[in-house]
Formats: sequence, C-alpha cells, structure tokens
Amino acid sequence: TIMIFRPFYYFDTGCAAYVVGCGGKGLCAVVDPQERDLNSYITFAESKGMRITHVVDTHIHADHRSARRLLAEAEDAKYCLHHSADVNFAFTPLNDGEFIELGNVSMQVLHTPGHTSEAICLVVIDHTRGSDPWFVLTGDTLFVGAVGRPDLPGDTEVSAAQLYESLHQRLLTLPENLEFYPAHFSGSVCGAGMSGKPMSTLAFEKRFNPTISLSKEEFISKISSGILAKPAEMEEILLYNRGAKYP
Repeated sequence: TIMIFRPFYYFDTGCAAYVVGCGGKGLCAVVDPQERDLNSYITFAESKGMRITHVVDTHIHADHRSARRLLAEAEDAKYCLHHSADVNFAFTPLNDGEFIELGNVSMQVLHTPGHTSEAICLVVIDHTRGSDPWFVLTGDTLFVGAVGRPDLPGDTEVSAAQLYESLHQRLLTLPENLEFYPAHFSGSVCGAGMSGKPMSTLAFEKRFNPTISLSKEEFISKISSGILAKPAEMEEILLYNRGAKYP
C-alpha cells in the first residue's frame, strides 16, 4: 500500500495542482485543479488505479479557471470548499478540523483566512507510515519566500491581519519539519517575492521568509504595500469560479 502524491506545475502562470491519494485503496483527491488540464488528472489517477473521490479548491482562485465541478461531475466526485465560500452553486462544505479520508491517507482541513476569507490549508497524513502529518498543502496562505496577497477580498489591512493570525496561530504551529506545497510559485501574481522553488519546509520559512519574523504591525504594513498588479481577467475568472457563468 503506497501513498500517491503528484504535483502538476504550470510554469507559464506559476500555478500548482496536486493529486493526493492511496494506491492500495484506489482513492484520491485533486487539489486546486485547472480547467485547461482537466483530463491530465483523470488520466494520471486511472494510471495508478485510483478513483477521484474529492475535488478541492483551497480558495476561490482569481488567476485561472478551476476545473471544479466539471472534474467532479466527470468523476462523480465531491467538489469541496470551505463552508464560508461565496459561490452560486451547491458544494460539499468543509469545516475547520475535519478530515477528508482517502483510504490510508487523510487530509485535515485548516481554515486559514487572509488571502481570501474562505482559504484553507490541507494537512496530509499517510497512516501507513505513522499518525503524524507528513506535509501540508498551503494554497495561497504561505508560499516559498512569501505569503499570499491580502488585497483581493477588498479591505487589505483587515485581510492582512487575518493572514498574520492564520500563519502564526494555525499554520506555523504545526511541526517544523513538515514540507509544504503551495498553490503558486514564482511567475504568479498571487504574492510578491515568491521563490521559483515550488516547495519548502516550515522550519526553513520560519528562518528565511522575510515576512515571518515581522511583528503584526510590520507584517500588515509590509504586505499591504507594494502589491502586484491584479491578475489579468481577474473579474471574469472570479465570476466563472463563483458559478456566475455556469449553466
């Protein structure tokens, strides 16, 4: 029985999607999938003998069309968002602390508002190796060398304060040896100063991420200023991902 973990990297936009699952039980989830690559996730899961049971977005994306319900419907899977997500369609709501079970692999939901109000991280455990977390998918909360931009929800400083609390009270209290895999890396406009390296560890970021050691006031000031231009076609993409253009 083996855990399956496959990143899908999109270097043109600095985006990442992930397939996480249990090869032994043949179950998997796709996290932050893109509409343009929908068939790749299906093909990969089938090649490993896995059935896609869950499709999860860590937040409502503003820079690309999510495969979301198209993938979920194609695979008869659950499409999952944090319960507070503001969308125009039914979905499977996720609550802070709950587990998504995938055979011998499970993902625990951490609600980490800041980049957006519904943002989550997913703490992944491979029970064949132990009960401790192995790695965490951080969405747009924590990047390698940076953190998520706080301006997209509207009130930048309020969101920045939420992001600070999510980082220091939730995410960075996890074991320091955890690897983390974010939804973006260099090339994305979802955060300033991202590394081209698409993963890191919490311990390394605590030591070298320039925003982590800041006081709350310094953090809010730093990430609320010098914000990158908003993603191209952002409003259209958000409308699509919230279901405004879905039949």
